[in-house]
Amino acid sequence: MNALTPTTRALARSLHLLVAGLLALTAVRAVAESRPHAPAVVAVAAVVGAVYAVGPVLPAVRGSRRAAAVWLAGVGAVWLVLLVLSADGVWLAFPLYFVQLHLLPRRADLAAVSATAVAAIAAFSVHQGTFTAATAIGPALGAAVAVAVVWGYQALYRESEQRRRLIEELTATRADLADAQRAAGVLEERERLAREIHDTLAQGLTSIQLLLRAAERALPDRPEAATRYVGQARQAAMDDLAEARRFVAALSPPALDGTTLADALDRLCATTGDRHRPAVRFRLAGRPRPLTTAQEVALLRIAQSALANTVRHAHARTTEVTLDFLHDAVALDVTDDGVGFDPAAVPAPGPEGGGFGLAAMRARMHAVGGTLTVESAPGRGTTLTARLPAPDDHEAQT
Repeated sequence: MNALTPTTRALARSLHLLVAGLLALTAVRAVAESRPHAPAVVAVAAVVGAVYAVGPVLPAVRGSRRAAAVWLAGVGAVWLVLLVLSADGVWLAFPLYFVQLHLLPRRADLAAVSATAVAAIAAFSVHQGTFTAATAIGPALGAAVAVAVVWGYQALYRESEQRRRLIEELTATRADLADAQRAAGVLEERERLAREIHDTLAQGLTSIQLLLRAAERALPDRPEAATRYVGQARQAAMDDLAEARRFVAALSPPALDGTTLADALDRLCATTGDRHRPAVRFRLAGRPRPLTTAQEVALLRIAQSALANTVRHAHARTTEVTLDFLHDAVALDVTDDGVGFDPAAVPAPGPEGGGFGLAAMRARMHAVGGTLTVESAPGRGTTLTARLPAPDDHEAQT
C-alpha cells in the first residue's frame, strides 16, 4: 500500500477490503433501517470510498510522506462528515489506524491515531446520547492494538533489513577474501615456478653454456675433447627438455622417477663432476628413511642449485654433497673448497638473477618446514646446509 514502510500484498488487500466492507455495511444499514439522512450517509460513504481509493493508485502517496499526509487529511475530513451522519462510521477508525501508522512518520502517526480515536469516541458518545467507559474502551483499545501491531511489524522489518545488509556485506567480504586468496595463490605459484626454472632450466642452460665454451676453447687443437664437451652439452639439453616437459605435465621431477633421493643425488654429483671442473663426491650417512615427495624435490633442487653456484662462482677443486639421516632430522650439506664469499654481501634478487639462488633455496625450504644456512668467507670455501625435520610414517606416505 505504500513504499515508505513496505507491507505484504495480502495485508494491503485485506485492509482495502475491510474499508470497502465497512463503508458498504454503513450504507446498507442506513438504508435498511430507514435511518435519518440515509441518502446522505450513502453519498458520503461513496465519497469516502472514492477518496480512499485514490491513495493506493497515486505514486506520490506511495513515495512521499507529505503527499500521504495530504491524502490522509482528505480521507479523515470526509470520514468526519460520515461520522456526524452515522454512528456506524466509528467502525472505520480501526483500518484508518493502520493506514496512518504505515504512512506517517513516528510521532505524527501517533498523533493522528490519537486524534482519530478521540473523534470516534466523541462521535459515538454523541450518537448514544451519553458517555461511558465502555464507549471509550472500543476505539481506544483498537488504537492500542493497531499501534502495537504496526510498530512491532516495523521493528521486525528493520531487524530483517539489518540482517539482510549484514549478509550482503558478509557475502561481499567473502568474495573479496576469495579474490585475495586466488591472487595469493597466483603469486605463490609464480614464485614456485620461478624457483623451479632457476633451479633446473636456468642452471641447465648455464651448464650447456659452460660446456660449449669449453668445446670452443678446445677447437681446433683438441677435437676429441671438443666432441666430448658437445656430447655433454647435448645430454644437458635433453635433461632440460625433460624438466620442461615436467612443468607442462605437472609431474614429479624426472630425476626422482623410479629411484631414491640418495640415488638421484649420487647421479647428480657424478654428472656434474663429469661435465665440469670440480670433483664432486656424494656421501650418504645414517639410515635412510622415507621422505615426502615435496621434501625430496626440495632437497634435490637445492643440491642442483648449490652445485650450479659452485661450478659458476666457487672455482673449487673438490665438492662434497652429504645426505645425512639424523635421529629427528634430515640434513643436506654441500661443501666446497672454493674462493668463498661474504653471505651478508649477496645482492637482493633482481632481473639479472643476482641473489635469486639463495633466496629461492630459502623459500623452498620454508615451504616444506625446513631451514637453510650458509657458512662462507672469502678464501675459506662454502658450506650450505639444508635441514628439515624428519616426517613420521603417515606424512612420508603422502
